[in-house]
Amino acid sequence: MALTPVFLLSGIGTLMNVFAARLARVADQLAALSRSIGEGTASPAQKEQFVLLNRRSLILDVAVVLATGGAAATCLSILTLFLFALSNRAIAGVLLLFFAAAVLCTLGSVVAFGLEMMLSNRALRRRILFHMPHWQSAKRDRSA
Repeated sequence: MALTPVFLLSGIGTLMNVFAARLARVADQLAALSRSIGEGTASPAQKEQFVLLNRRSLILDVAVVLATGGAAATCLSILTLFLFALSNRAIAGVLLLFFAAAVLCTLGSVVAFGLEMMLSNRALRRRILFHMPHWQSAKRDRSA
């Protein structure tokens, strides 16, 4: 029981690392699209992708905030274990509250991350469908 919060904290740290990497990818894609939009050369599909990237960044923000809340609650539950180690009855309610908050925040961050991944995949599929006619026509030209 005493090691459970430590393992949860380690898992939350790993999630935060994944969120940071995803946010960096969104930032890179936004930078490239911003240049196209700023130059006036952006297509309607690129402008739509800009909106999707904005949504992804907002969802990632939610995931990061929830994971941070989960990490904070886990730290509080660890602190509670140390502070109230001598009185088992007093510790149960407080520990349950902090650990439940940590698990719920982590669950929320995972759900937000899942939503962000779905938006990412949706954008990728749109990009593929946009380029598919070009690939098919190039393939027909090569076979002729």
